[in-house]
Amino acid sequence: MSSKRKDPCKANACKIQACLSENHYQESKCLEVLEQMRLCCLKWHKESNCCSGIILERSYLVDKDEQKQKS
Repeated sequence: MSSKRKDPCKANACKIQACLSENHYQESKCLEVLEQMRLCCLKWHKESNCCSGIILERSYLVDKDEQKQKS
C-alpha cells in the first residue's frame, strides 16, 4: 500500500477501539463493529494494514445470534 494512500479500513479500526474502550474491552459488546471491519477487510485485506487479527472466514455476528437463541 502506498504511504500516500489512506488505509481503507482505518475508520473501522478506530470504531473498534472506541467501542472496546466504551464497553470496558468486552469484545461481545462490539460484534457489530467487528463485523463491519471484517467486511471491509474482505474487500481490502491486500491493501489495508489494519486487517491483521481480523478473522475473515466467519461472521462475528454468528456468536451474537447463538447467544440470542440460548436466551
